[in-house]
Amino acid sequence: MVAVTEALPALSPVRRRVRAAALVVALAAAGALLTAPSPRREPPPPGRAPAATVWPNAQKADTPGNLPDGPAYQPGIFLDAGTSVGTAPSPDGRSTRLVLRGGDGSLRQLRKLPITDSPDFYNLTARGDDLVWTESTDSGGLRLWGVDLRGGAAPHQLTAETGDAIFYGTQHDLVIEGDRVYWLAGDPSAGTQLTEVRSVPLAGGPVRVRREPGVWSLSAWPWLVTAPDDQTSATVLKSLTDGRRIAVETGGNDLTTCGPAWCRIMVMSSDGLAGIDAMHPDGTQRHRIAGPGASVAVTDAAILDRYAILAEDEVSSAVSGSQRLLVYDLATRRTVDVAAGATGTFSRNGVLWWSTGDQDALTWHAIDLRTISGG
Repeated sequence: MVAVTEALPALSPVRRRVRAAALVVALAAAGALLTAPSPRREPPPPGRAPAATVWPNAQKADTPGNLPDGPAYQPGIFLDAGTSVGTAPSPDGRSTRLVLRGGDGSLRQLRKLPITDSPDFYNLTARGDDLVWTESTDSGGLRLWGVDLRGGAAPHQLTAETGDAIFYGTQHDLVIEGDRVYWLAGDPSAGTQLTEVRSVPLAGGPVRVRREPGVWSLSAWPWLVTAPDDQTSATVLKSLTDGRRIAVETGGNDLTTCGPAWCRIMVMSSDGLAGIDAMHPDGTQRHRIAGPGASVAVTDAAILDRYAILAEDEVSSAVSGSQRLLVYDLATRRTVDVAAGATGTFSRNGVLWWSTGDQDALTWHAIDLRTISGG
């Protein structure tokens, strides 16, 4: 199956939450949950078109799977189709590096930490030239870091007061809004009944904490949405600015993932997955976007409020683990055939990227969905 989040070692509560969220998506895609009659059985959308035909002017780029100095490279975010930030070991294997990799092949090392301290760089998030991420080590715990990529200034720590941080493997686990960075944390004293909305200035400084009853995840600002691993409760969206709430109504056995613009619905039947639907959170424009042979390729419901990222098994999937990568365009209601042989799929910052090949010949491919024009 195509990966939906970066692989995380099961070491901390934060990582366990990420893995739990990924598991919910994987089980839903496999049709392994709930076996009650399906409330609807619409056919899948007709026809497909190759990405080269539908998106001829979209910015695309291919990136070698290894850095020029040898080690394998794992992108964490693409700033455009050719420019990314990601991780790689040092050539001597003693450190883990966070590097800015330019489309022209240039490299800028942002961070370098000894591998003996088990460093992890996660949740990379960008807005304009501002880049923020979470950084964890055995000795220092979880911290928030940032850098202004416009100049040569060094990255700086924003805060170590991250609380009992909660990350679900979505592109909104960190949100930059105004001059602040937002994330969620649990409140150990309140158990699962309270979520902390934490924020810190982009320049660093004191952390603000706002407490919200319930179990939430961050979505596109200013929305909270019911946590993705809480499949026992109805899906609700809540605005952090005016308190407005939207209760999402679907069938009792539907598995629903929502943002403020679109919901993705895994429609379950007695035989497993009957298909995948999309609709607005208010229940309007519900329609089938894929049949039972499809699966979910990324956690988020709709990238740029328009693109649902899907996948299908190929004949060789059982051996290679690869899938055919598809994008359903919610604006045109058309399925776009993006690539065959995808072995890992990710999306952040409006860019879709995936890998092909194996460890000996890996290549990363990217399409900047923000550069798609027209319908």
